[in-house]
Amino acid sequence: MPNKSLSYMSKVITDKNRIAELLTRGVEKVYPSREALEKKLASGDRIRLYCGYDPSAPSLHIGNAISLNKLAQFQALGHEVIFLIGDFTGRIGDPTDKKAARKKLPAAEVDKNARDYKKQASAYLKFDGPNPARVEYNSKWQDKLDFSELIELSSHFTVQQMIQRDMFQERLKDEKPIYLHEFLYPLVQAYDSVAMDVDLEIGGNDQMFNMMAGRDLLREVKNKEKFVLTMKLLTDAEGKKMGKSEGNIVFLDENANDMYGQIMSWPDGVLLSAFELCTNLEAAEIKKLTEDLKKEQANPRDLKMLLAKEITSINHGAESAAAAEDNFVRTIQKKEAPADIKSWSAAQSQYNITELLVEAGLSASKSEARRLIEQGAIKIKRDGVAATLSDPKEEIKIAGEIVLQRGKLQFIKIVR
Repeated sequence: MPNKSLSYMSKVITDKNRIAELLTRGVEKVYPSREALEKKLASGDRIRLYCGYDPSAPSLHIGNAISLNKLAQFQALGHEVIFLIGDFTGRIGDPTDKKAARKKLPAAEVDKNARDYKKQASAYLKFDGPNPARVEYNSKWQDKLDFSELIELSSHFTVQQMIQRDMFQERLKDEKPIYLHEFLYPLVQAYDSVAMDVDLEIGGNDQMFNMMAGRDLLREVKNKEKFVLTMKLLTDAEGKKMGKSEGNIVFLDENANDMYGQIMSWPDGVLLSAFELCTNLEAAEIKKLTEDLKKEQANPRDLKMLLAKEITSINHGAESAAAAEDNFVRTIQKKEAPADIKSWSAAQSQYNITELLVEAGLSASKSEARRLIEQGAIKIKRDGVAATLSDPKEEIKIAGEIVLQRGKLQFIKIVR
């Protein structure tokens, strides 16, 4: 339930320009209409809004940061923001866009995954001060539903509504199973809107079905209209989504150096989408960057460095972002080793290279180590001479100065 003691502490800002940018930048659709939500925000009424995050991984990622940033913009205008951790829905697993049933997660794993979510979100949202964002867990109300209440809620939806979803149609065509709990996911998420009595829900445009289910249920149960705002997804120039399944997502728990370096590995085609969705640069500046890029008056590498620095700065602070940029220039562009390489003390005078990679922490297993070596991803620098390793059976004598490198960003000094 809302914390009414906080409602009087925040003044709602109704500046037309700020509201206009709020409802256009990075926004795909607004239901029932952008004009209706704009009118509501201009009225001075304080609205309650949320976005939900299922803890399916131990960290939030840059895709989540897009909606976090939009929540922060509403918070800055004085509205009540709820950061919802879907510890109940996370156990089920959202079937959206999935061609096979997702693995159900035990409560203990979900709780462990969500442990640092608030800390990561605090780079975007303020959880203290005059208008703090509120953290909620949907198990608080979902665990209390009994079977008769679930049956009553399910009577507001039809099988036809659920079965028409694209991923279910594909599974039917491929004769793959569709489990009943997957059918219930949109219903469970919809009940979040009812339980929190919200005015607005925010999410990626791939979440439109789930969010509209909440809009329908809130209208039927409480006779209340809920706005739905869908955000654009981070995509490359061909419209391909950047995400966990594509292997190019950036997790928010990455250290500054790794975050900066991973963004630098993004394709050039994602630049314009990322500047709009993932940074707080002024719209006029982004427009100029766009024009310069189209006219080939800007080097994509330089723009990518600006993008990497902006995103890293949001999550780690300006000082750490500057240090990460310096580290990237030295280690990648100038091919120098980092100034602050971690050291690992060897207990033996000789190691098989796969064992050494595992022991030193550059690989999770010997099989992964062999694969990395066969792919040419491991380099060794001995007494100032660098070489790429190719033989997983090679024996490494621990003598003199040895630096192992995995990929472009991971280094470790072996000492004895």
